Amino acid sequence: MPGSEFFGKEEIVEVIKVLDRGVLHRYAAEQMLGVSAVREFEKKFAEYMGSKYALGVMSGTAALKVAMAALGVGPGDEVITSCFTFVATPEAILDCGAIPVFVNIDETLNLDPEDLEKNITDRTKVVIAVHMTGVQAKIDEIKRITDKHGIYLIEDNAQACGASYKGRKLGTFGHFGTFSFDFYKPITTGEGGMVITDDEELFFRADCYHDHGHIHDMSVPRALEKRYSIGFNYRMSELQGALGLAQISKMDEVIRRHKENKRYLKERIAEIKGITFREIPDPEGEIASTLTVFLPSREKALAFKEGLSKRGIGVAHLASNRWHFVPNWEHMMEWKSLLAHRCPFECAFNDTLRKNYSPEKYARSTGILERALSLDISAKVEKERLDKIVSAFAEVAKEVL
Repeated sequence: MPGSEFFGKEEIVEVIKVLDRGVLHRYAAEQMLGVSAVREFEKKFAEYMGSKYALGVMSGTAALKVAMAALGVGPGDEVITSCFTFVATPEAILDCGAIPVFVNIDETLNLDPEDLEKNITDRTKVVIAVHMTGVQAKIDEIKRITDKHGIYLIEDNAQACGASYKGRKLGTFGHFGTFSFDFYKPITTGEGGMVITDDEELFFRADCYHDHGHIHDMSVPRALEKRYSIGFNYRMSELQGALGLAQISKMDEVIRRHKENKRYLKERIAEIKGITFREIPDPEGEIASTLTVFLPSREKALAFKEGLSKRGIGVAHLASNRWHFVPNWEHMMEWKSLLAHRCPFECAFNDTLRKNYSPEKYARSTGILERALSLDISAKVEKERLDKIVSAFAEVAKEVL
């Protein structure tokens, strides 16, 4: 849990400042006190990412919903994304009334540009490129395709906050970049998220939508503000903003330690025959939050996982993950929505979703993920623990490979 591993006096100081001010609503704080922790966090985050605008929201899922709402995604639209992503990505698409279209991954474990282009139709409104577990999708190829077809691009950067590609931060290639600050992320506000963009009009729409449609005119009392559109409450609180304000300054140190620990492990595990590694489009730009290895077969991968578990080393078998791989999402395959009976597009949903769950469609992705094991990299870990991991890999390899 990298971000929370670095909680210290800085977070305490920023939270106490907010509590001393006694106003937890960001816009009330701005109007009444002329200061807002969320606003300051947004400014620092935008500066760090190299974007013009940043908008704090309540979660990474909310960030996706806000971005799609600003792009006008709605019923009848198709949104293409990866079949290997956190379940929040398609949930946000469905919540907009749109239809998620899942495509295969390549050896980066991210969206395959070739399969992306095959799935574009005249109903495709947006592509959501997910940068999974700290590693870049082939974002330059993906952007070339979306530009060619005149399609909006969102980067779901929830698992790769702080990562870059060829010196440019992920999240700045698309029309929007979205981020999560939950307890598991490189920086955390407990919950929370961010939306970034360089487009002034899109930012205005997102800003209004995330706060009940309010036009944020600080020259008039909040109750007298006009509204641009119907919206929702996805606001970030001042307490979340305070934590983010302290955490953002620690981002580079978290990533530095991740890289140092991953490099130590990878150099030694690379000496083991029969183990290969994930393709990384730009090794210098990853945040190194995970180490993914490939075994020769599904059977070898499962046996390897079991052997590591017996030695106290936990790894994830990616094809079996219940949260991140489309074929494992039974609630979507069976369309278990509380609102399904009210949706006029239910038939279209069902037809498209069932096609999307066809095992044959994801045969390539399944073949990749069945051989993949993923190890989380801690930012704060003793060398003895790293050596234990290396020894466990070597011992299990002798048994399994």
